Amino acid sequence: MLAGLFRSEEPEAPALFDQVLEELGLFFHPPADPRAAKWAMAYWVAGQIADGSLDPAAGTHLIWADIAYDLGYPVELEPLVHCAHNLDGWEESWGASVEELNGEAVNAAKQFLSKGAAVEAGN
Repeated sequence: MLAGLFRSEEPEAPALFDQVLEELGLFFHPPADPRAAKWAMAYWVAGQIADGSLDPAAGTHLIWADIAYDLGYPVELEPLVHCAHNLDGWEESWGASVEELNGEAVNAAKQFLSKGAAVEAGN
């Protein structure tokens, strides 16, 4: 739909783009508070890592560089940041494969999500 827009329809492009992202399950609705938005983004990215729709290396890097940094590297994100460091600096001589490190990242994402769900259930 986006590619078929006429010049007169260009103002409709942002709404159509959001619709496409929504249909693909890629749309993210952040809270208005910047800190809450970063936490929501962390949960969203971790969910994408956990369900396999986002590459663990890319996802953990995003959490490390764009989320944990802005939040002051909270302890809750340490396992995911650790995975990002391992995946970013991986060398063959380590004795662990990239697949193993990806698996650790997926497990870290699942743990993060489960702890978040437990906290929300307690509130």
